[in-house]
Amino acid sequence: MNWKSEISAAADRITGYAQVTPVMESTALGLDYPVEMKLEHLQHTGSFKARGAFNTLLSSDVPEAGVVAASGGNHGAAAAFAARSLGYPAKIFVPEIAGPSKIALIEQTGANLSVVPGEYANALTGAQQHEEATGAMQIHAYDAPATVAGQGTCFAEWEAQGLQADTVLIAVGGGGLIAGALGWFQSARKVVAVEPETSCALNAALQAGEPVDVTVSGIAANALGARRIGSICFGLAQGMTSVLVRDEAIAEAQQRLWQAHRILVEPAGATALAALISGAYQPEPGERVAVLICGGNISPDPLGA
Repeated sequence: MNWKSEISAAADRITGYAQVTPVMESTALGLDYPVEMKLEHLQHTGSFKARGAFNTLLSSDVPEAGVVAASGGNHGAAAAFAARSLGYPAKIFVPEIAGPSKIALIEQTGANLSVVPGEYANALTGAQQHEEATGAMQIHAYDAPATVAGQGTCFAEWEAQGLQADTVLIAVGGGGLIAGALGWFQSARKVVAVEPETSCALNAALQAGEPVDVTVSGIAANALGARRIGSICFGLAQGMTSVLVRDEAIAEAQQRLWQAHRILVEPAGATALAALISGAYQPEPGERVAVLICGGNISPDPLGA
């Protein structure tokens, strides 16, 4: 697939629907070098996921039954928001570990929401059963070309905003976001995958030579807790650098973003930065680095009732 072409087309398609999110450079994170950041937690519904959801709906013939999505929380909110914006009914399945703030965010869109026991894989089963029973269109969270192309628009946009980095660090759950980055950057920039030690589907797949099931836990599990990496991501990720971080490093990265810049993000949103703070990824002298701040739906909601 010509990913550059697909992502460029997606960028044109979602113009006016997705937010253009700001970028900044920080020298205040306690590191010996500056870090470029793209603040994608300021996207609609608090994560990059709206890009893929809008691209999917705008490039499809949506049936009368509407759309269905399974999600750890962020994708469900984005799919529901995009569906409401375009006038389609939405049915969203999330696991209990999504947490009250993400569940409330989905409820605010007016979508038909089902909360199921267990983790993301259980929500996906429910969504697939709903799709078969009703004919609703599935918006996959990460392993579909339209989703990947939509997420790739984040990186096309970042380059247009003047990205200087040699290396971009990206948190990985199911792999849709980093697949979009790999599809857009190709060999022009180094892309580093960052995962929690306890939710590491891509790292495990690269070690095994094929996608494998992993157990999922930890503070970022409700966003990065895919049991198995997507096939599109795995195909694009061969030979890439993959690092793991501990929950303590993720929490420290959250704290530094807040203390330095009053940026409040969920654990997944700080996971890429955690690789730099913990030393899991150590740039070479002169290597310019950037991190994507991917999600801001912290739980509990700090301003909730």
